[in-house]
Amino acid sequence: MTKKSISVGEKAPDFKLPNQDGEIISLSHFKGKWLILYFYPRDNTPGCIIEGIEFSSVLRDFEEMNAIVVGVSADSVDSHCSFISKQKLKIALLSDPDKEMINAYGVWQKKKFMGREFMGIVRSTFLVDPDGKLAFIWPKVSSKGHAAEVKEKLAELLNK
Repeated sequence: MTKKSISVGEKAPDFKLPNQDGEIISLSHFKGKWLILYFYPRDNTPGCIIEGIEFSSVLRDFEEMNAIVVGVSADSVDSHCSFISKQKLKIALLSDPDKEMINAYGVWQKKKFMGREFMGIVRSTFLVDPDGKLAFIWPKVSSKGHAAEVKEKLAELLNK
């Protein structure tokens, strides 16, 4: 599958997916708020744990900036429940086992690890403005320090 390309300024692709509680969530749920949509490869893996914990630790700061943080992976609702419980995460996680949203945002890509090529989720973050448009995209993310990077960019955009 070829990588779908979406750009800053475009309307964010819509979605309808279950969160960790099985509640169906769509883009319209976040109208009027900033949405930090981060895609990660797999629950309970080292980089994903770091990213989830860091976003949870600054969640109050994001809420004060009228922003909501939502993680997305292809893991099941049950896996998300376990991940949130085990790591004491405070963020919502969406389950996309059919990879519809993952493909719509273009994050299902060819990856290389230890000389092996395979398809998987490339850790990426999308900042969606209160009108549902893409305000900023981080196409390849390092887990450590990323939440602070997103917070800094959001503060910059709010002060424009």
